[in-house]
Amino acid sequence: MPRRLVQFLVLACAGLFAGCAASGESGETDAPRGVIGLSVLTANNPFFNEIADSLREEAARHGYGLFVVSGDNDAAKQQNQVKDFIVRDVAAIVLTPCDSKAVGPAIREANAAGIPVFTADIACLAPDAEVVTHVATDNYGGGRAAAQAMLEALGGRGKVAIVDYPEVESVILRTRGFEDEMAEANKQADVNVEIVAKLPGGGNRELGNKAAQDILQAHDDLAGIFAINDPSALGARAAVESAGREDQVVIIGFDGQLEGKQAIKQGKIYADPIQFPDKIGNQTARAIAAYFEGEQPVSEILIPTKLYRKTDAEHDPALR
Repeated sequence: MPRRLVQFLVLACAGLFAGCAASGESGETDAPRGVIGLSVLTANNPFFNEIADSLREEAARHGYGLFVVSGDNDAAKQQNQVKDFIVRDVAAIVLTPCDSKAVGPAIREANAAGIPVFTADIACLAPDAEVVTHVATDNYGGGRAAAQAMLEALGGRGKVAIVDYPEVESVILRTRGFEDEMAEANKQADVNVEIVAKLPGGGNRELGNKAAQDILQAHDDLAGIFAINDPSALGARAAVESAGREDQVVIIGFDGQLEGKQAIKQGKIYADPIQFPDKIGNQTARAIAAYFEGEQPVSEILIPTKLYRKTDAEHDPALR
């Protein structure tokens, strides 16, 4: 069936998208230039919902609709979602990969179908998978900022651990940035911070809590935990409180979600390098529009983080 006819049928049936919306799916009905398919890592994290909301808003300004599904941290499920996007003959596909390497075959299928693929927040690390533009936080820089916050909180001395999530590229960069900054800082005579553990925490509160519990049991003299996102940080904080060591162990998070900011204001998390998911969604939509308007695509767009401490939280109108 010709591509233009399929796109017409997709738009004509857009109401069916909305009628079928469930389990993290949502569709758009007013899309004169086509529908963009977005598969996020998870709909249970407000960060990805904000990316979707801002992408939808900016895409609409350019005449595109947005159909959103959640990969639910399942690479196989996300691959099937891409297959569905291809059947629907969407105008473009945006992915926040559930697994940066395992997403490769899905992207290659879209490439073969002639549908441009963009990634947001999490990059693809698979070879021979073509992505037009990757839009993300400067996660490496954010990891270095997290280390700076840890050094500040500990006065440059102590044993620290990382609650990690090594399946996704964005976290790989955060962790690398944190480790590199610590390694450089430790060259100074008055700095001695040792990273004694690094355990996977799944990027969520429950698994982050379990990883932190294991770390705390293994290290009685632990002084700090860097958790790679706010859900992990909140899980780690709960583990610290359960162990009665809240006055001993400093938590550094990452993201700047509302709940994370509230924890910073309450002194439960020391600081976050905060991200701007609204800018990620906005810039992704603009990159798609520019691509279809014939502009030369930019391969990567990085958005800097900002270190957010208790003093920032105390003056944050969102927390009043």
